Amino acid sequence: MVSSPRKIVFSLPSLLPEAGQSPAADETRDGASPKTAPAPDAGEDARKLAMLVEVSQALTDTLNLPAGLYGVLEVLERRCGALRGAITLLDEASGMLVVEAALGYPKPQGRVRYRMGEGVTGTVAQSGTPAVVPRVSREPSFLHRAADRRQREGEITFICVPVVLDGGSVGTLAVEQRYVPGRDGDRTVHALRITAGMIAQALRIQRLVDAERRKLVEENTQLRQELRERYEFTHLIGNSGPMRRVFEEVGQVVGTTATVLIRGESGTGKELIAHALHQHSPRAGKPFVRVNCAALPETLVESELFGYERGAFTGAQARRKGRFELADTGTLFLDEVGELSPSTQAKLLRVIQEREFDRLGGGETIRVDVRLITATNKDLERGLADGSFREDLYYRLNVFSIWVPPLRERKSDILLLADHFVEKYARLHGRAIKRISTPAIDMLVSYHWPGNVRELENTIERAVLVAGGDVIHGHHLSPILQTAEASGTVVSGSLGEAVSAFESNLIQDALKTTQGNRARAARLLNSTERIINYKIRRYGIDPHRFRG
Repeated sequence: MVSSPRKIVFSLPSLLPEAGQSPAADETRDGASPKTAPAPDAGEDARKLAMLVEVSQALTDTLNLPAGLYGVLEVLERRCGALRGAITLLDEASGMLVVEAALGYPKPQGRVRYRMGEGVTGTVAQSGTPAVVPRVSREPSFLHRAADRRQREGEITFICVPVVLDGGSVGTLAVEQRYVPGRDGDRTVHALRITAGMIAQALRIQRLVDAERRKLVEENTQLRQELRERYEFTHLIGNSGPMRRVFEEVGQVVGTTATVLIRGESGTGKELIAHALHQHSPRAGKPFVRVNCAALPETLVESELFGYERGAFTGAQARRKGRFELADTGTLFLDEVGELSPSTQAKLLRVIQEREFDRLGGGETIRVDVRLITATNKDLERGLADGSFREDLYYRLNVFSIWVPPLRERKSDILLLADHFVEKYARLHGRAIKRISTPAIDMLVSYHWPGNVRELENTIERAVLVAGGDVIHGHHLSPILQTAEASGTVVSGSLGEAVSAFESNLIQDALKTTQGNRARAARLLNSTERIINYKIRRYGIDPHRFRG
């Protein structure tokens, strides 16, 4: 770039002064007499500062970068007297400069593009050097791609500066002004370079936001996929007769929005089935909200389900949405629904019937579209008989019922479940467990599992943690599973011998307490002295050794 104290001249060969001709002579040839650039005054600095403030506001008032760029061009039009303006950014995929924002140009048929090094705009981006074309009509290399200025009246001055980010050009900022002989371009170029720097920082922020958004989208997609895979019906493990019946029932209601009541003991996997029903329903991807009715005090159930308004009660500092409102267009899973109080049952019935409710302390009626899935381990029929559960609510919830069998009724599934949990927790805890020994399998199958699948899962996780090698043995299992045979504590002898030994110990303890007094020992054991004397002779007990 060739520069003089008066203006900046575009550094392409076609724009350089001819040999032996100075920039001042070029300006004289254009019809202007050379003169010294005026020194900047306080008013000029104030106007430039005001312009930069407006540019900053245009870029920071929105998170939409194209909208911010249009705002910048409007500021330049108003503050710098720009007839037209354009901002190009580098498209990393194609390597071309694309006009992202333009003001004052005719609407093109498509997006205007420049190759790096092509024309004035491409050369500025490639070289990273600002350029000024004093009179566009006299510059043969000017492309006129955005608009044909040769058909317009009056001469145009074109000023273009690079947008530089991290040491490389990522675009350009260009404005067009009416040609004024003797105009000092230095001030305009300086202001545009500062503006281009602001654009570069806005672009940096936009790229960071886009990268973070892409990362969140990818994580969200991955989590949704993992959630769907986690609750695939293939993860409902079992091939026993009772589980095949469960699969048949699930297959009948899957893909619908029917209300489902899942029944079974605690730990049988009712919530897993509820999740799977949601993930394979038309509402998949919508909210799935779970409420454990047994874990909420009666005084909080209503506010949790229906929400409350500010000031509805002491401590209600702001409005809060209830679970029904949060689950709108999705699925609400009410676990342990049999624990609801009669008053809450009545309000729940209204919501199910009318699909509307009022927040606690509010007068506005809120309509919701919620699929309801409930679960309970209680005998609801007994609740109907004793009046603890509403009959009308029971029939509303029991549209389609699924019974999940306890683990003790599906013994053939225990080994499948155990292998699944071994693989899961070995991978989670970084252990190289390959199998379960035969004695350990026998212990797992012979146990009655009152805690069902949840207890089995916890037992296997503990075994994975304590196992030292690659095999889970019987002694790695919970002590509650240890049988007398497995622990080496099998009782030898008959039942009669065991009863006799217990009876002898009991009589000796009584004699010790009464210091050998047989009558008192008989009364202490709620027996007769004759029977006690008979037992003493039978077991060969010497009462005299217990006397003081």
